[in-house]
Amino acid sequence: MRVAVIGGGLAGLTASISLARRGVDVTIIGPKSKDSNSYLAQAGIAFPILDGDSPYSHFIDTIRAGKYLNDEAAVWSIISKAPEAYDFLISLGVTFTGNELEGGHSYPRVFTIKSETGKHMIPVLEKHAKELGVNFMRKFAEEVGIKGKKLAGVFVGGELLKFDAVVIATGGFSGLYRFTAGVQSNLGLLIGDVAMKGVPLRDIEFIQFHPTGFVGRRTYLISEAVRGAGAKLVTGDGERFVNELETRDIVARAIYLKMLEGKGVFLDARGIEDFRERFPYIYSFLRKEGIDPRKDPIPITPVAHYTMGGISVDLFYRTRIKGLYAIGEAACNGFHGANRLASNSLLECVVSGLEVSRTILREKPAREVSDAPYRGYELGDVDSLRALMWDHAGIVRDSDSLKEGIKKLDNIEVDPRLKLLAEAVLKCALKREESRGAHYRKDYPMMREEFRRSSFFLGKCFP
Repeated sequence: MRVAVIGGGLAGLTASISLARRGVDVTIIGPKSKDSNSYLAQAGIAFPILDGDSPYSHFIDTIRAGKYLNDEAAVWSIISKAPEAYDFLISLGVTFTGNELEGGHSYPRVFTIKSETGKHMIPVLEKHAKELGVNFMRKFAEEVGIKGKKLAGVFVGGELLKFDAVVIATGGFSGLYRFTAGVQSNLGLLIGDVAMKGVPLRDIEFIQFHPTGFVGRRTYLISEAVRGAGAKLVTGDGERFVNELETRDIVARAIYLKMLEGKGVFLDARGIEDFRERFPYIYSFLRKEGIDPRKDPIPITPVAHYTMGGISVDLFYRTRIKGLYAIGEAACNGFHGANRLASNSLLECVVSGLEVSRTILREKPAREVSDAPYRGYELGDVDSLRALMWDHAGIVRDSDSLKEGIKKLDNIEVDPRLKLLAEAVLKCALKREESRGAHYRKDYPMMREEFRRSSFFLGKCFP
């Protein structure tokens, strides 16, 4: 059996290692693993395994952060497998150096490696994947080959490469926004691609904005662990205006509203005596930008960070196309609900990678067609699309702005798959007439019970 895994971040590498260990012929298609959001991950992975903690406590924290939109079966399925995920990483030689408290967690269960977790973890997994014989194709996967609801393979350079199963592990689509600290190329192209080919999207309107981005020569993240270590959020005149360890939606919105008042917002980490030792990467880039966090308040702004929604999958990461799977941030089975709890993303990456490998081996999917149509789209004016999404589907939304965004979308010359994905976000955000988690409508500022259900997009939104 031949399996293609599109994406070499934590989810893709985990799935590839797990499959290769069982003798499957695996090819990872995509850029270097260093060019993934997993590599950029700072704080770490949430594991409820320490004395005094419990999976149930982690479950409750996840549901609360997700504002009760979560699929409880998905939450329990992933969190209950946290010990397996931890053991998998340890078996590869990953060594954690500490654990931190992050916003929304009731216990310091976030396992880190010098607050540069991805940078230290991803090379370890890539090394093991190569030793197991996983093939690395450092090329761009243009499209998923689907014909008549049947999988054919993956298009690379206009050529259809045939596989028995395809796993989409490309990450989310935060790159569709003007400001993101993630990989700019994370546009969600294949999410839009499979949506055009009849695969539903789920909870696509929920975009998480990280509260503490730093915009300098490029955009960086200042990890939530810095606030967990005692840093305070203040305005330029020293006013502290929010509990720094609230969930990200609350903190990001509070910062954004202060900025609309014309007030600069800063992260004051001067009380953290061992900042350089605890957060070496953050310290390094701030010093290069002329800021000494031991002496200077750090100017910050919210940035697009994580997309809770994605390709609709079940608990076993299957899509409605036989042989096509999605894992990690590219997928959605309701785990995160309306707002991702900090550091649950990397946990999901490992669990989904391990789970999808079992699913593939259990089902033994096979190609049923030998060809599929190739469209060969051009990317087009992505910058205009990013500006539209930032202005009309950002941190604070309302009916007029969303409708204006939908209207403007018609005039942007861009890959139709990206246009469809943007349309899905705008239309599902318009349809959801409430505020819940990362989706905030100033014209509907409260949660409404009738909207406590997932939304699905298939040509139009069905909340």
